[in-house]
Amino acid sequence: EVQLVESGGGLVQAGGSLRLSCAASGFTFDDYAIGWFRQAPGKEREGVICINNVDGITHYADSAKGRFTISSDNAKNTVYLEMNSLKPEDTAVYYCAADSTAKLAGWCTVVTGTYDYWGQGTQVTVSS
Repeated sequence: EVQLVESGGGLVQAGGSLRLSCAASGFTFDDYAIGWFRQAPGKEREGVICINNVDGITHYADSAKGRFTISSDNAKNTVYLEMNSLKPEDTAVYYCAADSTAKLAGWCTVVTGTYDYWGQGTQVTVSS
């Protein structure tokens, strides 16, 4: 059974940092891309950042550049999202997802429709 379990969310003040984790199981982690997405109340889900575990290539949405970092520990089947200089507009439920086309693609994308499996999400709230 494929599982993606996010953790690490919480309440933080503006300017603070959080590290989210995405623990994966039930598929060949090294062959997939893992992406982080977020959805704020009343808004569509948007892609934030991704990493292709096949070759380590990453892709950052504009909202993540300069503040967020993604990393992958293939030995632990876990992907991390390090978020710094958080802003109130970063408040959202953060989801990780797995994309099976990574092995052929050679890159990763933050397009939601590309992803096959999704976690349940973790809430991040940034207070002003």
